[in-house]
Amino acid sequence: MALLHVDFFSDVLGMSVNMDVLLPQQTQGQIGMEGKGSQGKYKTMYLLHGMSDDQTIWQRRTSVERYVSKLGIAVVMPTTHLACYTDTTYGMRYWTFISRELPEICRGFFPQMSGEREDTLAAGLSMGGYGAWKLGLGASETFGAAASLSGALDMVDDYKVNVERAPEESEKVALFRGIFGSAEALEGSDNDLLALAERLAASGKPRPRLYAWCGTSDFLYQGNRKAWEHVRKLGYDLTCEESPGDHQWKYWDAKIQDVLRWWLGTDLDLQ
Repeated sequence: MALLHVDFFSDVLGMSVNMDVLLPQQTQGQIGMEGKGSQGKYKTMYLLHGMSDDQTIWQRRTSVERYVSKLGIAVVMPTTHLACYTDTTYGMRYWTFISRELPEICRGFFPQMSGEREDTLAAGLSMGGYGAWKLGLGASETFGAAASLSGALDMVDDYKVNVERAPEESEKVALFRGIFGSAEALEGSDNDLLALAERLAASGKPRPRLYAWCGTSDFLYQGNRKAWEHVRKLGYDLTCEESPGDHQWKYWDAKIQDVLRWWLGTDLDLQ
C-alpha cells in the first residue's frame, strides 16, 4: 500500500489540518505482506481517532495497514482535535468539516475513491466511535455504514458525567461546555445520537448499517447498551457485540478486523 501524509487547508475550519491516507497498491515482492490493487473505484473507510489522539494513532497502535493491504480499499485518517466531531459553540465547525468538506476534498485529491454511499464506511474508537455513528446517522447520504468501537454513544450521559457531576474547575467542564453548550442544548439535538437516530428513522432517508463493540468492563458499556437497544427498536440494521475488555488498544486492534469483515462480507484471514 501507499501511505500518504497529507497537509491541506480547510476552508470550513479556516486553518491547515492533517490526514494520513492509505491507498491500494498491487505488489508482488514485499516480504511478509500481500498488496492488492483495486478494480475500479476504491471503497473507502474514514477511520476516526479518540480524545487523546490524532491522525497517526491507528498506525501507531494497530496493524491497520497490514489488515487492509489485501482488501484493495482506501483508508482516510483525519485529525479533528478535541471537538467531538461537532460544530462547537465556540465557532469551530468540525462536524461540517468531517461530514461534508473532507469527503469532497478526498475525492478531489484521489479521484479513484468511490463516491457511492455503499462504498463508504465511517469507523472509530471512543470519541471516534461517537463520530462514526454520527456520520452514519447524520450524513447517511454519504456514509452507508458506521462502526463504533467503545464509542461514547450516549453523549448526554457522558456530558453529565464530565460536567454536571464534576467540580466546576475541572478542565472537562470547560471543554464539554465549549463543544456542546448546556445539557439542555445537547439533549435532543443532532449531537445526541439517540435523537438523531429517531429523526433519521422518521425522515424516509436511507439508513446506514450500524456496527458496535464494547467491552463489558468499559466505562462506556452501559451507554452502549442503551444506544444499541434504542436503534434496534427503531428498526436499524445493527450488529452489536460485547466481550470481556475495557478501554484499550489491544481490543481495538482485534476488533477493527471484525469491522472490516462485517463491512465487506469477507472471511479473509486479515492477520
